[in-house]
Amino acid sequence: MYNLPVGRAIQDYWIDAFQRSILFLDVLRQRGDIAREHNARLAPNVLSFTPELITDGRTLKRPVNYALVRIVPPAGIVINPDKRPFIVVDPRAGHGPGIGGMKHDSEIGVALQAGHPCYFIGFLPAPVPGQTIEDVCKAEALFIETVAARHPEADGKPVVIGNCQAGWQIMIMAAMRPNLCGPIMLNGAPLSYWAGVHGKNPMRYTGGLLGGTWLTALMGDLGHGIFDGANLIGNFESMNPANTYWQKPYNVYSHIDTEAERFLEFETWWGSPVLLTADEMQWIADNLFVGNRLAPGGLCTTEGTRLDLRNIRSPIIVFCSRGDDITPPQQALGWITDLYAEDSEIVANGQTIVYTMHQNIGHLGIFVSGKVATKEHAEFATAMDMIDVMPPGLYEAVITEVDEDTANPELINGRYLFRLEARSLSDIRALGGNDAADELRFAAAARLSEINLGLYETLLAPWVRAMSTEQSAEMMRKLHPNRVRFAMFSDENPLMAPVKALAENVRATRQPVAADNPLLAMEHAASDWITTWLKAVGETKDTLTEKFFLTTYGSPLVQALLGLGTGEPLTGRHIENDLLREATIAKRRAELEGHFEKGGIADALARALVYIRLPEGSADERGFAVLQAIRDSRPPGERLSLPALKQVLADQFLLVEFDAERAIQALPLLLANEPELRAPALAALHRMVKASGQLSDEGNRRLARVEALFDGPKSSKPATETSHV
Repeated sequence: MYNLPVGRAIQDYWIDAFQRSILFLDVLRQRGDIAREHNARLAPNVLSFTPELITDGRTLKRPVNYALVRIVPPAGIVINPDKRPFIVVDPRAGHGPGIGGMKHDSEIGVALQAGHPCYFIGFLPAPVPGQTIEDVCKAEALFIETVAARHPEADGKPVVIGNCQAGWQIMIMAAMRPNLCGPIMLNGAPLSYWAGVHGKNPMRYTGGLLGGTWLTALMGDLGHGIFDGANLIGNFESMNPANTYWQKPYNVYSHIDTEAERFLEFETWWGSPVLLTADEMQWIADNLFVGNRLAPGGLCTTEGTRLDLRNIRSPIIVFCSRGDDITPPQQALGWITDLYAEDSEIVANGQTIVYTMHQNIGHLGIFVSGKVATKEHAEFATAMDMIDVMPPGLYEAVITEVDEDTANPELINGRYLFRLEARSLSDIRALGGNDAADELRFAAAARLSEINLGLYETLLAPWVRAMSTEQSAEMMRKLHPNRVRFAMFSDENPLMAPVKALAENVRATRQPVAADNPLLAMEHAASDWITTWLKAVGETKDTLTEKFFLTTYGSPLVQALLGLGTGEPLTGRHIENDLLREATIAKRRAELEGHFEKGGIADALARALVYIRLPEGSADERGFAVLQAIRDSRPPGERLSLPALKQVLADQFLLVEFDAERAIQALPLLLANEPELRAPALAALHRMVKASGQLSDEGNRRLARVEALFDGPKSSKPATETSHV
């Protein structure tokens, strides 16, 4: 309870409010000066690690403004040369590079802590004239080849991490070069652009609201062939007016003594918009945001090769959040149901897909939150080898804190237990998505976009291009509100000259108001009211946007005028069947048909492990830790490499999936050549299947059956192949 006189309470509050105002102005002044200095650099970034240039993309045959750098390990960090390298690819979505390594608790930081060599693919603020998205993807493939060649001793291919825009970019690259990467991790990366649910995800309606991508073309022409990334930043900010116009600045003002440093660190990245070529941005808008052509297989390279995400041989890990309003879970995961209609198709295609879903973290928090880095990213960094050897299928990564009831805690790395649980396509569909009517609406918006873009290119573009100059484009960029709001509070503005000295005086005589001051409580109440009002404005805008989109593009008349009949089948979302792929899968199955009775002790052990654990529907790091320990105990010359172990587990999983009874009955044939290894192999099997705790009744029944087969009579028919773990 505030006990001082009313007059004193008023005086204390207004002194504090005045001082906070001066300090807040000084923070804005510092922000403007930092932005000016940061953007004047040749290669600005917000990395908190020391980079060492390896390859400059501008020197490639098809030059691009990307570069590959090695992250120099900080003092005290020991890198294990046997561990696979990690490559973080930064998103070029309007902002500058460095978000994946902005803090020491980051994607790069946790990988370094785990002993992995780390590399970073970033970019320069201005593009190379004429570069395309395909050029960038091919450059990234060359960068990954370079990293792999630098680590020939590593047990596994490089892990590639793509944040936001970089996620779909590396997926395109991986579809072009399916066998190049190790596990691919996508953080907040949209791949299914029309997906979402009613009442949420309004950003997906933006293209239809504006009549398509003709405005993108207009901005590129006004920019003299350059698209300003500040426009993309503006789009992000318009999604949450309460945060943009009040919550973020008020949080700094109200906590000026503690929040300034964090605010300035983040704004250094937020306030450094980069440029794209107009052709790059147009390709993105036409083919992804409005056209949604990636997952359905509607894109081709310049050589005529169709980009099919089903070609990717690497495990794909998706990290998304229910609190992400830029890449909601439906857009991060919907591509899976775009590619596959049945769960069996994922297995038959040999693709391993893992996803995890945070409950409330926002889009940027996926990349920059220290709590996320020290939990989700740290766990994934240590679990990549486990994910890489998992049999094909769909899994959810579940990360739980270790407690006193957790079995075998000595096999767990850190505070959290990493577990993969088998999931089905129905789990993805349960997140919600579009029905047939919604699909038709988005198809109508895409068709209108093509028409409007054609009209613009024919009627207006020649005039706009004739009037646009480099000077006018540069002036337009300088006057963009995103840049002006930084510059107007910097030292470039003569009116800000007294602020620095005033702020120094205020810091010397700072008098914070008491937390229970009644006027401070009134200030907080007023802030809450403003926030509520702005949120209501934003929600109203989103509701009207959705209603306009659904009503306009759902109109049978509009659809008919656009050439879309109500009975027209939609081919813009679900990928087509591929006869060559189906023939390859059939050939692979025929080859496996002859492997039921072939193999050695390692194949028998892997087959038994898969058979016993399959009913459990999950695997966790404890079982893999035991598997690694058994593998490491073998002499180096007899030890299976990680890729070889992955192939053994995948083959045995498919055999059990095809015909479990035949696969298990053939176990004695696999054991016949090495009878002396039966007992140690069975002991190892016990360690692996029991590492995660007690088995289910079905698991125990299967274990007992396998034990009898391992102890049973030797077959007179020798196994034809032998391998060792």
